Amino acid sequence: MLSLFRPAPPIDRLPAEQIDSEYKKLRLQVFLGIFIGYAAYYLIRKNFSLAMPYLTAEGFTKAELGFALSAISISYGISKFVMAVFSDRSNPRMFLPAGLILSALISLLMGVVPFFTSSVTIMFVMLFLNGWFQGMGWPPSGRVLVHWFSVSERGSKTALWNVAHNVGGGLMAPLAVAGAAIFAGLSGNSASGYEGVFILPAVVAIVLAFLTYFLIRDTPQSVGLPPIEEYRNDYPTKTKKTFETELSTKEILFKYVLNNKWVWAIAIANIFVYFVRYGVLDWAPTYLSEEKGFDMNKSSVAYFLYEWAGIPGTLLCGWLSDKLFKGRRGPAGFVFMLGVLIAVLVYWFNPAGNSVVDMICLIAIGFLIYGPVMLIGLQALDFVPKKAAGTAAGLTGLFGYLGGTVTANALMGVIVDAAGWDAGFMLLTASCVAAALVFALTWNVRGQEVVKNH
Repeated sequence: MLSLFRPAPPIDRLPAEQIDSEYKKLRLQVFLGIFIGYAAYYLIRKNFSLAMPYLTAEGFTKAELGFALSAISISYGISKFVMAVFSDRSNPRMFLPAGLILSALISLLMGVVPFFTSSVTIMFVMLFLNGWFQGMGWPPSGRVLVHWFSVSERGSKTALWNVAHNVGGGLMAPLAVAGAAIFAGLSGNSASGYEGVFILPAVVAIVLAFLTYFLIRDTPQSVGLPPIEEYRNDYPTKTKKTFETELSTKEILFKYVLNNKWVWAIAIANIFVYFVRYGVLDWAPTYLSEEKGFDMNKSSVAYFLYEWAGIPGTLLCGWLSDKLFKGRRGPAGFVFMLGVLIAVLVYWFNPAGNSVVDMICLIAIGFLIYGPVMLIGLQALDFVPKKAAGTAAGLTGLFGYLGGTVTANALMGVIVDAAGWDAGFMLLTASCVAAALVFALTWNVRGQEVVKNH
């Protein structure tokens, strides 16, 4: 491990009278750091999609650009697991901004140097690298969350932090469009300037990377504060164990993650959750156009509402898992997936012509599906020691992206082509049921109670 990324060592504890005020200040500060930092990652994750119309005009086919675009999902899914192993043994104050700057540099190169958008192969390599560095965002955020927020409040705090990807994703498009306009103006050619789609968001991301460095701290002990469990008197186990020992890579992988049945259970659940998430989202415009008679404007509105409905849904799901279910995530996930199942069935069987019902169904699915997406990441943090949190979350992400997202894109297309939309919806329905059942298996599992058995 590079010395630059080593975890910050504990220092002497502050005087008792300073602890409460310092804890409150730093909890807000580090939370803002990971929120801003993770939102900034989304400023430079999907830019290529906005550049694709310009690249099509330059002679690239949609198939070629689609192939290049797939590099991000492939590398991000793998990186979220691999880089998490390193992140769990690193200082998030260095790790998160480093990944953000590296990702931004890839984006800058694609905008500034024409060579890096000159062929499909080169674009695939650059986007693969971008996806790889993007995998350095979630794991350090998870490390911060488990060290600064205790089990009984972690659901609502993780849900609030999770909104960062909606914020960053929402801001990316106007930033990218502004960048294209600026560079088109500089070149004096309104038809070009697409380079700005990469450049302006990357510059903003680099600025925000430095801001996150100044905001984030590693562990409370590294700034003279007691562990969060002691500060809030909220211990994850009856023995009041806090799992503060730094772990080796071998211990993280083979003692706490790869032989943990609960981590594997939620990793499998993530395949089904992601299949529903993207099976509905990515195919909504096509399905609504072909089967429900929507035009492109209506479809785009439905797509937008699906995404943004996820914000209040995620916050509610996190709150319920903390307050109503006392830190147990399984019941909230089960209830939300049942809601998704009902909404998917209505969406499927609603006759063409009732566009309002279709819109309501998509809003409901969006509202409900992002809660389970968040909960699986949160359960991954709960089911292992704090020093292995990123790796566990990375494993679930690997399954979600490679098993769920790729399947939702590829398998849904093949099934619908071969057997029609009804067959596709049968898969979505079965996935809702499967995800709900796995959440039910974790019904009585709370916090880190399972860690003591390893």
